[in-house]
Amino acid sequence: MAQMTCYERVMTALRNEEPDRVPHFEWILDRNVREAILPGCTMEEFTLRMGLDAILTQPDFRREDVSETRFRSEYGIVYEKTEEEHVIAVQGPIQTLDDLRRYEPPDPRAPHRFESLKRLVDRYKGKLAIGVHLNDVFSIPRNLVGFQDILMALAADPDLIRGLVEMSVDLNIEYAKECARLGADFVFTGDDYASTDGPLMSPKTFRELLYPGLKRVFAGFKEQGLLTVKHSDGNILPLLDMIIDARPDCLDPIDPNGGLDIGQMKQQYGNHFAMKGNVDCAHLLTFGAMDEVVRQTKEVIRVAAPGGGFILSSSNSVHSKVKPENYLAMWNTVRTYGTYPIQLEPMETSGAGAAFG
Repeated sequence: MAQMTCYERVMTALRNEEPDRVPHFEWILDRNVREAILPGCTMEEFTLRMGLDAILTQPDFRREDVSETRFRSEYGIVYEKTEEEHVIAVQGPIQTLDDLRRYEPPDPRAPHRFESLKRLVDRYKGKLAIGVHLNDVFSIPRNLVGFQDILMALAADPDLIRGLVEMSVDLNIEYAKECARLGADFVFTGDDYASTDGPLMSPKTFRELLYPGLKRVFAGFKEQGLLTVKHSDGNILPLLDMIIDARPDCLDPIDPNGGLDIGQMKQQYGNHFAMKGNVDCAHLLTFGAMDEVVRQTKEVIRVAAPGGGFILSSSNSVHSKVKPENYLAMWNTVRTYGTYPIQLEPMETSGAGAAFG
């Protein structure tokens, strides 16, 4: 097979087909890990120098500092900065249905909204796959109301939930229209529905309050010609039939700490969607030895890559506590063993250390 561009490789995998080799990219690759590997690199520079297959951005939202560690977004949500590049919502502007009726969300077509995307399209269109982080049905409502209060509202205030979900879906379809018009290739929605033990809400509640919006927002993305990656950590198996019915092109990260086995998922659902994942970042990449990382990465490739429709990544993100040498071991292993046709024997261990050297 002729060598593909990074763009071709990712798009082929997202279409559930077989590229020249397994693509690799991460939604979050923490600055501490990047700095240890390539000092002084921005994420964009790191992507280019490491040969990652996709470059990722999100809508541009202005911030107003409210303290040294907190800022307010255009949504009116107050966020706390952490040692990670991720921030945490700590205060939202909506508590009641009346609050929602008075609420004015950010303008999807504000002049500054997609300056970052425009710049990436100008530089990398057709070379790297360009992805944009949007949302589907849970993260925006959760952040506007607060985590504890949204869980209570799921049981006690279904009208508020329906209104929040409808607003989130409408906003994100409008964002997607602009993304598609400007040249984005795919959408990545990061709304988490589950912990390691199970969903944050009952399947019945999900079906009644979130599932209709989930179907509508993914249909809206597809109407714009955008491929889609649906992310959720945790044990999403009780919700999986509804997620499948919303028809994302790819599911991420097939969380092993939530009890999901990517080999079993590939066998059972590989004809429904592509998969991205799932080298354990909670334990293995953080505390494990390099040879263990190589071994698990090879096993993930062996069970998930054949036939295509697979992107190798961590089981969530490369967070600040990931050992840089372990990320490099995973990175090098996919390049050593990820060329199609995949030729890995079951549970192969011989030569495991050689992949890194």
